[in-house]
Amino acid sequence: MKNKDYQNYIEACLACLMACEECVDCCIGSDREKCLRLCMDCAEICQLCARLMARNSSVSGKICVLCAEICGLCAEECGKHEEERCQKCAEMCRKCADMCQSY
Repeated sequence: MKNKDYQNYIEACLACLMACEECVDCCIGSDREKCLRLCMDCAEICQLCARLMARNSSVSGKICVLCAEICGLCAEECGKHEEERCQKCAEMCRKCADMCQSY
């Protein structure tokens, strides 16, 4: 794929990254340690995935598979919490996971 073909994937990863960072902020100091840790992991893999696609890396597909898996785990955990930012994170993670699975 050419770089321009990655745009929707990159945007999904970046939207998920931002939602995870916002969720991290709301989980700090709470009893949601699992949510916090998954959001941190998810933010990192989304950033890596977006960066690799932006530079047309030959390993983008492999990272997308892992990104989809971690986003799915994060969506599941965040979806358990009623906090608005957790729900937004779950939604963005599901979208990113779906996008990366279709890569």
